[in-house]
Amino acid sequence: MTRKTSISRRRFVQAALGASLAGPSLISSLSSAAPGRTANGRINLGFIGVGVMGRGHVHTFANYPDVQIVAISDVVAERRQDGVKFVEGRNARRKDKGTAPRCTEYKDFRALLDRKDIDAVVFATPDHWHALACVFAARAGEDIYCEKPLTHAIAQGRRIVDAVNAHKVIFQTGSQQRSEFGGKFHYAAELVRNGRIGKVKTVRIGVVGPAVPCDLPEQPIPPGTDWEMWVGPAVFRPYNEILCPKGVHTHFPAWRSYREYGGGLADMGAHHFDIAQWALGMDESGPVKIDPPPGSETTGLKYTYANGIVMFHGGPSGCTFEGTEGTIYVDRDRLESKPEDIVKRPIGGKDVHLYRATDHHKNWIECIRNRKQPICPAELGQRSATICHLGNIGYRLRRSLRWDPVEERFIDDAEANKLVDEELRGPWKW
Repeated sequence: MTRKTSISRRRFVQAALGASLAGPSLISSLSSAAPGRTANGRINLGFIGVGVMGRGHVHTFANYPDVQIVAISDVVAERRQDGVKFVEGRNARRKDKGTAPRCTEYKDFRALLDRKDIDAVVFATPDHWHALACVFAARAGEDIYCEKPLTHAIAQGRRIVDAVNAHKVIFQTGSQQRSEFGGKFHYAAELVRNGRIGKVKTVRIGVVGPAVPCDLPEQPIPPGTDWEMWVGPAVFRPYNEILCPKGVHTHFPAWRSYREYGGGLADMGAHHFDIAQWALGMDESGPVKIDPPPGSETTGLKYTYANGIVMFHGGPSGCTFEGTEGTIYVDRDRLESKPEDIVKRPIGGKDVHLYRATDHHKNWIECIRNRKQPICPAELGQRSATICHLGNIGYRLRRSLRWDPVEERFIDDAEANKLVDEELRGPWKW
């Protein structure tokens, strides 16, 4: 018997058509009740979106003996069939293969969420689907792992946080730099928090430029691809394989570059701005002013925090922290400092120690079992995504903006506030 309460299709649709949840905005305490368990003690996982990233998640979780993959959903038939074939093949090689249930495919992820036996779901869809799908999953009582950036618009993240808190689900944002890459980012954040570079003055984040409007020409929709469902609640554009490659592909599609479906700088920005927020102690806050560069430049936008720290979109790949007594540079393949001894002196026992995890996926699974907060819950994912959205809005409006990180609204700026949220297309409702 599982922990979640089943939702019939009719009740599910009624819930989806209801008003937004209005729970507390900050991280709430979670239920201490143990999660549901299958007869063999494993956690049942469902996967929504199995392109390159989602397929990687399937392959990772399939190696964990305490989970079993029972459902896969994708709008492209070849991808979901490929995923099911992989899982079934892996199950056949398990020592206890007789206890592993069959893996079922779904074109519509709502049918997957409606299953009584799903304990948790992994979302690796394009950005424009994250928020609505996460809210639906939270209402269904399923724990959630969602890829970054958490949202496609700022207000969407608050809906996710409210739903997660209201239904007491365990949520992990896929910002795995907090957990992995040899602990480089974790260590860099601890060094900054412990004042190793003195007072922080400037942070530089090296990622690509802002999202641009989609201008791709129409192409024939491949058989087996549900393009209407791929677009879902977003602005409709005709099919193009740059947005949704045919069949099973091996590259990261460029939908992430287009404003209607992705966030441009939000792609890697959701990783590196996330580390900056962590290191600055701003996990539940953000900047108060955004200043774009002059002209049509697509790098150089400046964020200013209330404490005077300035953060720039631009610089070497990764994160550069500049303080009164030194500099720390961190990326996935390196950790350096000036003076050099800053990164060589270990963190002391009485120093600030940040949440420690060495495997992002396992951290989520462990937290599902013990009902503790994982290293990057929804509130943190929302705040990091917000930094990226603020950057895109700044580049789009090309003028100085004042931001209230408590109310999550622009100050005295109706035009900018229209971009905080976005309408859902067609029949899709919160």
